[in-house]
Formats: sequence, C-alpha cells, structure tokens
Amino acid sequence: MSNDHDLLAELRRFDLLKPLLQRRITAEAVGSEQPASEDLEKARSQFFQQKGLNDAETVQGFLNQQGWSEEDLDWQIALPLRIQAHCRKHYRHKAEAHFLTRKNQLDLVVYSLLRTKDAFLAQELYLRIDAGEANFGDLASQFAEGPERNTKGIIGPVPMTQAHPTMAETLRTAKPGVLMHPMRVGEWWVVLRLESYTPATFNDVMAEQLSRELFDQWVNEEYARKIKSLQGLSVAPTAE
Repeated sequence: MSNDHDLLAELRRFDLLKPLLQRRITAEAVGSEQPASEDLEKARSQFFQQKGLNDAETVQGFLNQQGWSEEDLDWQIALPLRIQAHCRKHYRHKAEAHFLTRKNQLDLVVYSLLRTKDAFLAQELYLRIDAGEANFGDLASQFAEGPERNTKGIIGPVPMTQAHPTMAETLRTAKPGVLMHPMRVGEWWVVLRLESYTPATFNDVMAEQLSRELFDQWVNEEYARKIKSLQGLSVAPTAE
C-alpha cells in the first residue's frame, strides 16, 4: 500500500480530508491578496486580545500549544482579510443578483413558540394565552417540550427558512402579535405567535455576506472536483 493511499485513508477515517482540501483551496485562491498594513495591525491586536496574549511569553506559549511558527501565526491573522479582499474583488458584483434569488430565505423573524405532543394541552394553553389569563413565555417555560422551554418560547431573530416549512408559511402571512390557533407540525401540536418580521434589504453588510457565500460555493465546487481526482487513490494498488 502506497504512502499516499495510507495518508488518504487516515484523513478519511478521522474526517479530516474535506476540511483540509477546503482550506487548501481557500489558501490557494486568496494567497496573493495583500491586506493593508493598518488592517493587519488591527486584526493582530484583536486576535491577541481575544486569545489573551498579553506579552511575548504568552505569545510563545500559544505558538507552542498550537504547534505554529511566527509565519503560521501571521498567516492565520491575515487569512480573514485575504478572504474578504478576494470576495470583494471577485464576487461583490454578483452579490445583488444572488440576493434577489435568496431574499425570501434571508428575511428575519422573531416568534414565540410552544410545542407539545398533547393536542388537548395545546388547545388549553392557547385559550389561556388568548384570554389573557397567562403569559406566553411563562407557559412555554412550564409546558413546552422543545428547546424553546429554555428561552420562554422566544425564537430569533432567525432566517424565515430556519422554521419548519409549515410554520414558515404561516409566519410569512401572519400579523405581529396575533396568536395563532394550535396547528399540527409533524409529531407536535404548536402554538405560535409572530413577534416581528424584518424583510431582508440589500446593503453593504448583506453584500459582504453574500459575496462570501458565493466564494464558499465555489470552494465547495472545487472540493467536489478535486475529490473526484483523488478517487483513484482510494483503492489500494494491486500487489505485483
């Protein structure tokens, strides 16, 4: 068995092949970008602050822990800036068209949710909230059977598409503050109330986000192409 085959088998076994190739593709694509020195200095300062690197001793300890050289550290600090510059240069002009195809998926909602598998309980809780006898958040904390129990029923702000398709369709046409009758969603009975709806708008922040999204799509396409070229190495060579 060849060394290449051994390495590929080990990378696959430990689920490291995909992130390794994706990072390599990214590095090759953005490596020629040269961020401004003031941006690099700001990024370096922020990195050191986040990692608690206050002096030369703590920096060296961090490098030893990571197994990095000074050059590795510089690369890691500069990488987000290189990616940002690359995305602006190659994908910013495509961002608005991409936004138009994705707008419905980018709208943000905040909603109150209470789910239970007991249809009668869902109806009872709905009636209590609707009559003003109880607070939605208090009942969610007490009776909800999903993770919304820990947030007093509040979900969001999240993209509309993060909700179950049945709920998303209801939320899209709901009026904020109006409590909706219990509905069946899969195995659950759901009490729902839209709190706020924020349509996505195309601005500089959105342009940056979508430019990066387009770049990530390209990276994934390149990964798929490269993995095909490695398929021949996935089979051990026949012994002669």
